[in-house]
Amino acid sequence: MTCIMSKGTVVLAYSGGLDTSCILVWLKEQGYNVIAYLANIGQDEDFEAARKKAESLGAKKVFIEDLRSQFVEDFIWPAVQANAVYEDRYPLGTAVARPCIAHRQVEIARREGAQFVSHGATGKGNDQIRFELTCYALYPEVKIIAPWRIPEFYNRFRGRTDLMEYAQKHGIPVPVTPRAPWSMDANLMHISYESGILENPKSHAPADLYLMTKNPEDSPNEPDVLEIEFKNGVPVRVTNVKESTSKDTPLDIFSYLNEIGGKHGVGRIDIVENRFIGMKSRGIYETPGGTVLLKAHLDIETFTMDKEVRRIKQGLGIRFSELVYNGFWDSPECDFVRHCIAKSQENVEGKVQLSVFKGQVYILGRESSKSLYNEELVSMDVQGDYDPCDASGFIRINAVRLREHHRLQGFSGTKK
Repeated sequence: MTCIMSKGTVVLAYSGGLDTSCILVWLKEQGYNVIAYLANIGQDEDFEAARKKAESLGAKKVFIEDLRSQFVEDFIWPAVQANAVYEDRYPLGTAVARPCIAHRQVEIARREGAQFVSHGATGKGNDQIRFELTCYALYPEVKIIAPWRIPEFYNRFRGRTDLMEYAQKHGIPVPVTPRAPWSMDANLMHISYESGILENPKSHAPADLYLMTKNPEDSPNEPDVLEIEFKNGVPVRVTNVKESTSKDTPLDIFSYLNEIGGKHGVGRIDIVENRFIGMKSRGIYETPGGTVLLKAHLDIETFTMDKEVRRIKQGLGIRFSELVYNGFWDSPECDFVRHCIAKSQENVEGKVQLSVFKGQVYILGRESSKSLYNEELVSMDVQGDYDPCDASGFIRINAVRLREHHRLQGFSGTKK
């Protein structure tokens, strides 16, 4: 009997699905000791079954980590403060989750003395970049094993049929139900759908695709009215006004907003986006709780934040969204931007009342002790501490530049 010398220990980001199950066995074939790591970030998963499967496939150890609260507080909340949206539409559910997963993967690798980390991300997508940049930032000497970028792996497994044959040969349990004809990734913040029949950007999404949100047409005919209380730009309480029920822990707040948003079909988008790696991709996303919070936070922020501070902060929010999408959560520039955004949120507190109904979020009202809204100053019925005559000079000063520009244009226009 020949003894294969171990090449070292690798911590595999393991999902329990076909791809990473095959990767686990393949890594063992290559001579690695494999530690399987599965992050619970709110996906619908039988974690105990995944543990038993990894153990049966020969994982040296299996770590199943409940990161839901950390995901909300350390990753989703900064995105809420930033009003983070990539390319004007995508609320970054997958992009925000990846560094959360990778942070714990690195912790396990360091604690277990593993020299390698591995993942099942493809060689064309953004996730490979997000995982690996995070790992290199937090564990500079780590070595990455990315099977879908290794020719001997991707030439051997050219499609799902090859993976299924390999699984049957090595006793890897395979799904008994047919796989949906698209790729899906789920977490507490959203579900994303891409690939397969969705690759044709003209094709409409099948009606049975969505799992997190109801079709707005089939949603209740009565709205839910919520009051969301913010402090330092993050929600600290959500109250259902009609039912007089409240949630006040981060995980409970976000889970409840997902429930209400999903019930009313809020947060569905179908977009073509620009991947960091240079290609366009079509993605369908449902982000119910995140969409409700984005609308509410935008409202309380505008109510309480100085105009010019908010103008700067808007630019920082766009920059933050690009950095997170591209995988730079742990870069020095993203750390700096997060600190600046957090500073801008110190007075963003108060309550927003809103209605969730038929796929939409309608703002109803707001109140705050930190409000910069002066009812007397803005009133058309009360003059307040404002002299209308001052507006004449203000307008004339602002007109100087316009007069000079058009004087020059007029002068130039007369030349032949």
